[in-house]
Amino acid sequence: MAYSADELTEQLIQLKCRSNFKIKNIAEYMLANSKEAIYTHSEAGKGKIIIRPAFEVFSDDFATIDEVTRVQGYFHSSEMTRFPTRIHKSAQPIHYGVAFKVNSEQAAKDFIAKLTQIING
Repeated sequence: MAYSADELTEQLIQLKCRSNFKIKNIAEYMLANSKEAIYTHSEAGKGKIIIRPAFEVFSDDFATIDEVTRVQGYFHSSEMTRFPTRIHKSAQPIHYGVAFKVNSEQAAKDFIAKLTQIING
């Protein structure tokens, strides 16, 4: 069975990520003991984790985690207000980040652990 967006949400809460809001299919979380925001996007029941574009340089590190794959290009949403903006298909800037598909509970744990390790140096 595929790893669902609801299971991803439950996993983030178990990992002590604080949920700030959910609007439509975008939810904002803060990493445990951190002010670093991440977002989740739910589409067709599957979940993605979106991180700030500044972490794009670590994409290869995240790609080494089993059942984690980077989504090609950038993910754009006006709801991701803690992320930077850029012009994309419009005259108005929109918030963007780097998205990763997470396909298992262990992959979610490993992804958050890796991101926390990067943030904490």
